[in-house]
Amino acid sequence: MLTALSSFFYRTASWKTLLLGIVLYIPFPAYLFKNLEAQMNALAGKKIGPIDLLVGYDPARISQMVADYGSEGRAIYAQGELTYDLAYPVIYTFLFCVILSLVFRNRSYAPFQLVNIVPVGIWGFDLLENACIVYLLKSYPESSPSITSLCSVLTNAKWAVTAVVLGLFIYGLVRLAIDGRQRQIA
Repeated sequence: MLTALSSFFYRTASWKTLLLGIVLYIPFPAYLFKNLEAQMNALAGKKIGPIDLLVGYDPARISQMVADYGSEGRAIYAQGELTYDLAYPVIYTFLFCVILSLVFRNRSYAPFQLVNIVPVGIWGFDLLENACIVYLLKSYPESSPSITSLCSVLTNAKWAVTAVVLGLFIYGLVRLAIDGRQRQIA
């Protein structure tokens, strides 16, 4: 299945699919999530922000944030997690897979065959993180220390895989530039 997914992205990756991915991606951080966060902060009466964007936090912080959102803020955040944040991971995973496919397609320096689908790991961790967040928001004031800890682990795993994808992208661009320069010299 992973090989078929990798082949699909290598086969379909083009400047057109890259542009499609960018066009689909931009409204989420530029408008949808920005407005959702503004609504959450307004309802909380202070700037809190979403749990999704935290890096390296402890479970106590999550519990405090969930309490600080207030009932209406929790409801809006949960709704956003179950709508926007279900579509968003699919879109950015598509975009990142297309980018890595363009950088590594038919290249001898590709670190491994399935390099172009590493972003699927971000998608998986993000969806699991979202499920934990929705559970915490919907079950408040009851809290589960296990789910809160799991949420922290999943968020950190999501960002770790994101860092790997960024590293692969930079590596691929550097190798692409080196190969291009070597062809010009030869």
